[in-house]
Amino acid sequence: MGLHIGEVRDRGIAMSLMRRPVLQLNASYEALRIIPAMRALKLVTTGKAMVELATNKVIYPGIYLPSVIRLLVYKHVPVRMQLTTRRNILMRDAYRCQYCGLKFHGSELTLDHVIPRAQGGRNTWDNLVASCRKDNHRKADRTPEQAGMPLLRRPLPASVHTGRFILRSMGLEVNGWGRYLYADSDGDRRFAVRG
Repeated sequence: MGLHIGEVRDRGIAMSLMRRPVLQLNASYEALRIIPAMRALKLVTTGKAMVELATNKVIYPGIYLPSVIRLLVYKHVPVRMQLTTRRNILMRDAYRCQYCGLKFHGSELTLDHVIPRAQGGRNTWDNLVASCRKDNHRKADRTPEQAGMPLLRRPLPASVHTGRFILRSMGLEVNGWGRYLYADSDGDRRFAVRG
């Protein structure tokens, strides 16, 4: 017995729904992380979390795909520094070239070393910035001062607030998450683009 085309399509849709992002809150309503819907459903069905906000997607009669879940028992989360990854740097810089100021899709941006690797620059939060390909090529293996290309803002090292900022940046694009991410407060303004 083989699967029919409709069943294959439905199974594909179901699997893509299970990968949808769900905001996980601590019992105190503090945003912890973004997890796949499959993990969120496991936490809910095992009684470890409850649905705070659901989508309009029915996954089973009477059960809607969650958008935000809250743990029922407070989980102590140790302070940890955010990893230096391409995605995190691009989000920190709001997908904006730090030389020309234009906003780009992530695939159109590169990471530029403020102090070039050829001059001893490292892959650190305070030495990497988002750059369009044109500006990265123009700057080459020179510092912004040597190339006559001032940065919009100097990159800062990661802090305990960096993870919250990145979580907020990712989550603000999802409808309904703003109130759980303290989007109405000023929060950490160190990463705001000036100008």
